[in-house]
Amino acid sequence: MMVRPNIGIVNALIRITCGLSVLAWATSKYCKKPWRDSYLIAIILGAMKVGEGILRFCPITYLFENRDTYFFEDDDEDYFGEDVEEVTYNPS
Repeated sequence: MMVRPNIGIVNALIRITCGLSVLAWATSKYCKKPWRDSYLIAIILGAMKVGEGILRFCPITYLFENRDTYFFEDDDEDYFGEDVEEVTYNPS
């Protein structure tokens, strides 16, 4: 399964820049105090942002864009048997 990009180039560059900044800051702090687990969480979050920027795919944006799809689809009918109107949402 190939991941389709769902964020723009400018957004990706901002994510890479901020992710590398957080990653560098947390890594330098973690080298001085390796017993602090909060720096590990910051390292993971910074690396995640870098990865999102490189792949141009954000799982939170993907879930937000696809939140109108139903877990159990019954031929576009809701629980009471009425037709469901398709609603699209703009996450920005």
